[in-house]
Amino acid sequence: MTLHHISLQCTDVTEAAAFYDAALAPLGVSRQLDFAPHAIGYGSVPGQPDFWIGGFDSGDGFRETHVAFAAKSRDEVDAFFTAAKTLGAEVLHEPRLWPEYTPSYYGAFVRDPDGNNIEAVTFAEPA
Repeated sequence: MTLHHISLQCTDVTEAAAFYDAALAPLGVSRQLDFAPHAIGYGSVPGQPDFWIGGFDSGDGFRETHVAFAAKSRDEVDAFFTAAKTLGAEVLHEPRLWPEYTPSYYGAFVRDPDGNNIEAVTFAEPA
């Protein structure tokens, strides 16, 4: 299955954008389309956002979303984790192997400013 895009509703798009600008940079992901303060699209291919953030404008209360971003290496997972933690993200799980998923599943999990569960994951072996 290939995801086309994911969109999260954020209570503060500016704060969320600062988080994602820094946390996703080590993964080669950057802003591709910017309609701030309404919506911002991120991706790794110029002009092709596949992850969006936008203002919270529908639904009742909070529903946690989990998004896993693919990393090319364990170093990228570690850099994502460091960037997110530096920005004050709540640490859910530090970078480590998750053999209960697959033997080479290496991931780190944090909460973004809106409480969503954000992960960076790779299946690459150590360099």
